[in-house]
Amino acid sequence: MSRVASRREQYSQATRAALLAAATRRFAAQGFAGTSLEDVAADIQATRGAIYHHFANKTALFEAVFDQLETDALDESTAAAERAGDPAEAAYNALDAFLERCCDPVYGRLVWQEGPIALGWPQWLGTEKMLAYGFIERLMDELMESGHLERQPLPTTTRLVFGMLTAAAMTLANAAEETKPQLKTEYLDMISRLLGALRAEPGTT
Repeated sequence: MSRVASRREQYSQATRAALLAAATRRFAAQGFAGTSLEDVAADIQATRGAIYHHFANKTALFEAVFDQLETDALDESTAAAERAGDPAEAAYNALDAFLERCCDPVYGRLVWQEGPIALGWPQWLGTEKMLAYGFIERLMDELMESGHLERQPLPTTTRLVFGMLTAAAMTLANAAEETKPQLKTEYLDMISRLLGALRAEPGTT
């Protein structure tokens, strides 16, 4: 029985993964409003009932796609930070990885364009804070603790950096593809400079 159950579980997990992949393609191509559950199901030769087995409705399906994209982006930034030799390099690497991710048309459209529409602004903002805020806070705390930045109120600093990254992400998501590399470079430089203004002076830590 356990072997049968295991096979059913594997099939269920495979179906869910296929649905998420198909939904990601549909939402990226047609937007949240233009995507139907029937189309997503048809893309993997499944029934609409198969979707409802995993997701309560289209919003729940979009939320799962959104969470996967944001989790992947956070994992990339975390991995980039962990390859650094010190907190300053870690913050720069994480910022670079995040801005590069924002240049991806699928990520940009679904997370920063369609996300607030599909989830509603309060839920979208709450999810962003839940996924990204803690990571930003940890990087800022490490920069202050190591003496790279002057010690400032951590919640205020984190909110400020979160706001800057949100503005950069929104801009990159809505930019023409040919302008994204230059915009990314400009934001990377500007945010780095703004954080550099908080650099600790010798003897202040």
